[in-house]
Amino acid sequence: MDRVGIEAPTTGFMATLMVVMVALYIGSGVAETEIKPVSFIFGDSLSDVGNNNYLPRSLAKSNYPWYGIDYGNGTATGRYTNGRTICDIVAEEIGLPIPAPYLAPSTDENVVLKHGVNYASGGGGILNETGSLFIQRLCLWRQIEMFQGTKITIVKKIGAEQAEKFFNQSIYLMSIGSNDYINNYLLPVQADSWTYTPDGFIEYLASTLRQQITTLHHLGVRKLLFTGLGPVGCIPLQRVLTTDGGCQQNLNQYAVKFNVAMRKLITDLNSKLPGASFVFADGYDFFSKLIENPRAYGFNNSDTPCCSFGRYRPTLSCVAAAKLCPNRKKYLFWDEYHPSDAANLLIAKALISTLKFFPGSSPSPAPSPSPSSS
Repeated sequence: MDRVGIEAPTTGFMATLMVVMVALYIGSGVAETEIKPVSFIFGDSLSDVGNNNYLPRSLAKSNYPWYGIDYGNGTATGRYTNGRTICDIVAEEIGLPIPAPYLAPSTDENVVLKHGVNYASGGGGILNETGSLFIQRLCLWRQIEMFQGTKITIVKKIGAEQAEKFFNQSIYLMSIGSNDYINNYLLPVQADSWTYTPDGFIEYLASTLRQQITTLHHLGVRKLLFTGLGPVGCIPLQRVLTTDGGCQQNLNQYAVKFNVAMRKLITDLNSKLPGASFVFADGYDFFSKLIENPRAYGFNNSDTPCCSFGRYRPTLSCVAAAKLCPNRKKYLFWDEYHPSDAANLLIAKALISTLKFFPGSSPSPAPSPSPSSS
């Protein structure tokens, strides 16, 4: 497909809830067209389904054992978990095709029209400088640039009028921002860490994201779901760095403030951009419940990864020589950063139940997960 550049500004947890965007589509009353709407994904490793496999110099990859052990035939696909991402699960639940990784050689215009595209990249962030320690990753501006190339390709394939309808009616998920903290602001070697105050950094993220989403709107995006951050101070990577193994609450406060700012931004853009149906989804509280009371939800561990290199954590985590936990369904986290397939399933089902809160949504949502009685 054609690659067309967008000039990026020089200043510069949950990939979930795709179902909410589907509700927006179903509730819009749009008539069926010859070209059916699909979904497009923007984000980081929580949503990446293999794009980083095709970045030869990237240090952020998961295309080796034990990743993917519970997905398909057990071969790693580039997903940063043992099985499915939340987006995969939601697609299965509602009958949508799983979007193809943009960089896969097989992703041509026919695949785009049938399956949609996933641009997400492990290590990517809202800011261009985020994740630079990984050498290669797709920042959000680069993902938007790729989307522009996709649109030009589809215009050539089906014509401008049909293409505009296709992109206007398709649904878009954006889940990004954790790397802007974990692999940027919280690292003393990164200039942003000593350039901005915590509040100033959030303002920087919000102003950048405003430009990015506005650009996507100009490119035809109308139905967009932006998911907020989870309790990033409670992921195993952050816990292992403390003396008592507890959550780093100061980092969780960053996530809470980020969510407040991004909710305000999405609400503002939704009210100002013509035809926009933009939604902010916050899964912080639900994921916090899973972490604080894992046994109530069927887990027996919520503070260490299932795939681990033992005492060498976190320098070495889920590598080929790592050991796996006895029961992968009982661990909330797969590795130092990412939820397990079992956790993703619970999160997806909980978020599917939010459909009833959106006007015009007609599907019968899955029941909201409740604490286990066992």
